[in-house]
Amino acid sequence: MPLVEHLDLPTFSRLREQGHEVLPLDHAVHQDIRELHIGFLNMMPDGALVATERQFIRLVGNCNRIAQFYVYPFSLPGLARSDESREYIERYYCNFEDLKEQGLDALIITGANVANPRLEEEAFWEPLMEVVRWADQNVASILCSCLATHALLKYLHGIEREPLAQKRWGVYSHRISSPGHPLLRGINTRFDVPHSRYNEISRVQLEDAGLTILAESEEGGVHMAVSPDQFRLIYFQGHPEYDINSLLKEFKREALRYLSGELDAPPPLPAHYFHGEAAQLARQLHQQLESAEQADLDLLEKRLESLLDNTWGDTAKAVVNNWLGLVYQVTNLDRTKQFMQGIDPNDPLQMFTCPDK
Repeated sequence: MPLVEHLDLPTFSRLREQGHEVLPLDHAVHQDIRELHIGFLNMMPDGALVATERQFIRLVGNCNRIAQFYVYPFSLPGLARSDESREYIERYYCNFEDLKEQGLDALIITGANVANPRLEEEAFWEPLMEVVRWADQNVASILCSCLATHALLKYLHGIEREPLAQKRWGVYSHRISSPGHPLLRGINTRFDVPHSRYNEISRVQLEDAGLTILAESEEGGVHMAVSPDQFRLIYFQGHPEYDINSLLKEFKREALRYLSGELDAPPPLPAHYFHGEAAQLARQLHQQLESAEQADLDLLEKRLESLLDNTWGDTAKAVVNNWLGLVYQVTNLDRTKQFMQGIDPNDPLQMFTCPDK
């Protein structure tokens, strides 16, 4: 599915430079191929705003070629933003009111930083729920990432996330829990997913709410689950969209916070992320931080980055490919309509093999 450069969004040029196919709009309009229109609600903080935008749009663009993809980034009021980020959003992002009028086939919602123990106290809570209520009646399927997963499960099922004893971050091995599910077709039975969070929702909480677990880790917890209808809402607790160096950059940010006195102790190394020579270098860096030795973080970052392995990207592409392939088969040709004629909104995957509900 080629991405269509229908907006003056710098991410499209960046992806083209990295070797991804991005179709100019004037070429796209002359192709006789179906379009899919995907909303992308980006709630990430300033430091990760553009990187997360690029990561998810890249995942969409790496799907197969049954349609042209039009991706529409937008954000919410109530999120703390610098002047620079506000200007970027005003210049390049879409307006939700316009998207409501134009219609969308599917929606991706990212995580966000929070300042309150209760999610409903966040300033972005009500604007987010407005989007969710609209999407429930107008969009075929919603894919939620990290904090968005916790927020929607709270809103729709009253599930309270539980704080972890310490931050869970690293790359964890997962296994498929529902091998017959169409979202998991062609997926390895064991695969890695990065995690980075302070809270979690457990298997028991999800199953008590009637959700289906699709993938989980003994060490990392549940990564992927779906709503009782198996498709309308897809929940990620992990970060399959991450770049190969995302956890490294996060570790560097935390190390700099420690060196500046914001943190009382140096951050732990991300679990199962560094291997071989990279693990040795990372341990040396951590020892330097613990002993307050001078460390050249920029130099070590460059050396470590060249030694990293991406063990999750292919699986992430396959899952998103399966998701949008299903969207393609159930959503209406008219993007203002939710499903094609004959599709039951309460059982949209009626023609596919799914685990017992």
